[in-house]
Amino acid sequence: MNILYVSTISGTINLFLVPHITRLIDQGHTVSVACRVDDPIHPVLLASGVKVYPIAFQRSPFDKRNLEACRALNRLLDEGRFDWVHTHTPVASALVRLACRDRQKMKVLYTAHGFHFFKGASLKNWLTYYPVEKALSRFTDVLITMNSEDYACAVERFSAGRVVNVHGVGVDLGRFTLQTENEKQRLRREYGFSPDDFILVYAAALNNRKHQTVLIEAMAELVKLIPKIKLLLIGKGPNEAGYRALITLLKLENEVHLMGYRKDVPQLMQLADAAVSSSNQEGLPVNVMEAMAIGLPLVVSTCRGNRDLVEDGRNGYLVTFDDPELYAEKIAMLYFNPKKRASMKKESVEMIQNYAVENVLQEMDRIYADLLRQG
Repeated sequence: MNILYVSTISGTINLFLVPHITRLIDQGHTVSVACRVDDPIHPVLLASGVKVYPIAFQRSPFDKRNLEACRALNRLLDEGRFDWVHTHTPVASALVRLACRDRQKMKVLYTAHGFHFFKGASLKNWLTYYPVEKALSRFTDVLITMNSEDYACAVERFSAGRVVNVHGVGVDLGRFTLQTENEKQRLRREYGFSPDDFILVYAAALNNRKHQTVLIEAMAELVKLIPKIKLLLIGKGPNEAGYRALITLLKLENEVHLMGYRKDVPQLMQLADAAVSSSNQEGLPVNVMEAMAIGLPLVVSTCRGNRDLVEDGRNGYLVTFDDPELYAEKIAMLYFNPKKRASMKKESVEMIQNYAVENVLQEMDRIYADLLRQG
């Protein structure tokens, strides 16, 4: 099969789709990619012979430059003789399905990494994205979701040829070794933390969606209960200056560490005692899955995606959005109950196995095989 992978930006392909594409190539398919090339395409894909078609997709659905992107996409589909198009990210996927609506022989697969409309989303998001997804679903042969809320919505409200739920894009468990006490303490010495610090970690962009404010406010309560508590916020974003001001206001400079962009996230997770998330919107959060792979107990918001990964009381705690007091209460429960932390560690490692990249690739193999049988 001659398959075209489409994404709004190259970063999505580089971060999530390299194993998927190389798997198809190994199975004898020809794969090309079309995207806005903000970052160089992953060298593994280039070495595998993947052809790259730069198309200037824009993330905003209202950006007029998407009109030219749509024309470029149509020219590519006219010339490329693709059998299947597998598309990712909302804007590119909308344009792909519009372009393919009259191309009856071209099969369209769409992986929704998290619909922009969800329980609790703004009215603007529902009015902007829901009607488009609903209308274009009838031009979708296979709609692939990765959390239970999106799957239920697609099954009940959309008219795609088939709806399938998979365990995300897959986590490379080989990158994340199970935490041991010896390695945890070695890394603490290397990074300058104390053996008896109680360390929380959250790897996410510093923005309103990830909502780190609630965690910083929770720390103001936690320092009264846990004198040596630390919160490591890994990432950059537009809220960094505001968070620094809040940390200073609450006199938490020694407890809350803004770590910036880091390439050593696995090591920082290895030295932690628990992972946290205050996000108000997720598809299926990679940071939570990575924490589970290491064996960290979790205290996370009840948003979509988090609920799919964390079972309250089993491998972590689910917390009502925007409630710093409840975050503080659940984190303190972990601190004062080492046996519960050990139990949650075991459960996290067991539960993450379904999300391993090899398992997800096998799920995709079955989807592609079914599509092949349909002809």
